[in-house]
Amino acid sequence: MAYVIFEIPKEKESELEILKQDDLISRQSLTFRDARSLGMVGDVVYFKIEGSEEALQRAQDMVDEHQLGDKLNPADAQPIYDKIRDEEESASEGMGMIFG
Repeated sequence: MAYVIFEIPKEKESELEILKQDDLISRQSLTFRDARSLGMVGDVVYFKIEGSEEALQRAQDMVDEHQLGDKLNPADAQPIYDKIRDEEESASEGMGMIFG
């Protein structure tokens, strides 16, 4: 599944609600992570959207229109994608140990 990661300055985090409220975007897989929660330096939030090309383009258009942040190029996005995936897998494994 295609994905895009945006880097959003922390002070614009509350403005991300417009993305969550969009009908097309809200039906995709959305992840929001603070850089520090991923063990990274910076006062930013990463917004990952996985889904249809149409939804990814809609997210890009809305981020640009509202000047929320920047789309990361694939080389910069991949390490963040990997950290988010590892975090989610670790959480799933923990839940499996609790309920397994």
